[in-house]
Amino acid sequence: MTTAVTIRLATEQDIPAVARLFDAYRQFYEQAPDLALATTFIGERMARKESHILLAVDEQGEAMGFCQLYPSYCSVIAQPIFTLYDLYVAPEARKLGVGKGLLQAAEELGRSHGVARLDLTTARTNNNAQSIYRAMGWALDEVFLAFNKKVL
Repeated sequence: MTTAVTIRLATEQDIPAVARLFDAYRQFYEQAPDLALATTFIGERMARKESHILLAVDEQGEAMGFCQLYPSYCSVIAQPIFTLYDLYVAPEARKLGVGKGLLQAAEELGRSHGVARLDLTTARTNNNAQSIYRAMGWALDEVFLAFNKKVL
């Protein structure tokens, strides 16, 4: 049985569904469950128009996965970019092409906004995602290392 997947920009009405997926995504990265925090965070991003959230839904409108992109700039090439920071597919929706669909929709959204490229990072151990990224033409950065420092 195949499942029809629709991918669209999330709206404010989708905040509860996106927040549930976002909470599961955070748990995948070893954060404690916190649906209230997830709901507030997603709601603020939408209200402030700080990100673009793509939502994958099935025929019944049930949320299957999401992707969140943040507008940014690359100073080196002096052009706008999107950082694909979050991508998550619900376990029951995996192997149905949802992740690939979200990545394709992210590319289309980037093109429509005139961004030069999409950037993403993933856990070194997330081999399934890395395999999909490579198969879809994403290249591993062999030049730059990513560093971060906590300030709060």
